[in-house]
Amino acid sequence: MTASAPSSSATSHYAQLDAWIDAHFDEQVRFLQALVQVPTDTPPGHNAPHAERTAELLLPMGFVAEKHTVPVAEVKAYGLESITNLIVRRKYGEGKTIALNAHGDVVPPGEGWKHAPYGGEIDNGAMYGRATAVSKSDFSTFTFATRALESLGLALHGGVELHFTYDEEFGGEMGPGWLLAQGLTQPDLMMAAGFSYQVVTAHNGCLQMEVTVHGEMAHAAIPDSGTDALQGAVHILSALHALNAQYLKVTSQVEGITHPYLNVGQISGGTNTNVVPGKVVFKLDRRMIPEENPAEVEASIRQTIEAAAKSFNPPRGGKALQVDIKRLLLANAMKPLAGNQPLVDAIQKHGEIVFGEAIPAVGTPLYTDVRLYVERGIPGVIYGAGPRTVRESNAKRSDEHVQLEDLRRATKVVARTLLDLLA
Repeated sequence: MTASAPSSSATSHYAQLDAWIDAHFDEQVRFLQALVQVPTDTPPGHNAPHAERTAELLLPMGFVAEKHTVPVAEVKAYGLESITNLIVRRKYGEGKTIALNAHGDVVPPGEGWKHAPYGGEIDNGAMYGRATAVSKSDFSTFTFATRALESLGLALHGGVELHFTYDEEFGGEMGPGWLLAQGLTQPDLMMAAGFSYQVVTAHNGCLQMEVTVHGEMAHAAIPDSGTDALQGAVHILSALHALNAQYLKVTSQVEGITHPYLNVGQISGGTNTNVVPGKVVFKLDRRMIPEENPAEVEASIRQTIEAAAKSFNPPRGGKALQVDIKRLLLANAMKPLAGNQPLVDAIQKHGEIVFGEAIPAVGTPLYTDVRLYVERGIPGVIYGAGPRTVRESNAKRSDEHVQLEDLRRATKVVARTLLDLLA
């Protein structure tokens, strides 16, 4: 079935939205720069100051941000330092409430930057800095799309909520998860920060685990008097990497998602160069495709680790290897809910007009906060400012950036989508 053409009045309203965004784009860029210039490295996760700064910047726009501070004891027990989540509520009339969620926490910048990671520098049409692509960019996209919508002065049905949260890098439970659990919000639809050339309707799940390998310390001159925990860890890692090779044979049916995979991203241990390590700790990240059962995945990994530890041969008379396994994070995969179709249709329609190319609806191998809404029956999609792929933006790498024209165009698509859904 071919969609009906928009009326002349609707076309005029779209043009007005585009014109308002163009006229205020320099202001939007300055807003994003100010957000990037306040560091939010997570860990350590001392992010309440960024929420305060965001609320301060929103106020002159007429947007009053509710500040929802997660109790310090909960944040500390979680492994972070401070979290204040923000909700901006814009109620226009009776109807659906659409939440727009972006996260302000970021992974630490790391090394290799040619541009200051918290400078917000503009070079050759792109803004550089941590979170310019993921996802302080969408603090600005969602804010200015909402302002553009309101500039029309139309009678609208429903409302918009801006959810600016600070826990996506740690799993989201103290961000959107906490807001939802506290009953502070219950939107009908939601959109979360993403990449501007695609509308994402599904994503991988993620299991993160910490494995502590216990051996027995010994002097390096008489290594056989102990049990080398590092050798034991290598033995276990070999078993995990063999398991990872098997994942390549499993294929997801969701376009944009390929296969499961496992990564060991951190390892530490030992006390000195002349001491046989008595303890080694490593952390693993297992991405789960939507078709997988998280409980079965976790059980398989635990079984692999325990079997490998048991098969490790210590020196004669040495202590047997012992392992402690702790789950750090279990983020379920996002599976599309039927109610997300109006969002998908509107984004695809306007994305094709604004970007001049068809906008696919796909899955992504990332995991996001959207799952926390979807798990509560709230249909959602991922869409926002950025390039076609994570790699193009250098997200989570040095010199992360966003093309300013992508930022401008994504803002127009979001504003047009809100108009379709609320007018």
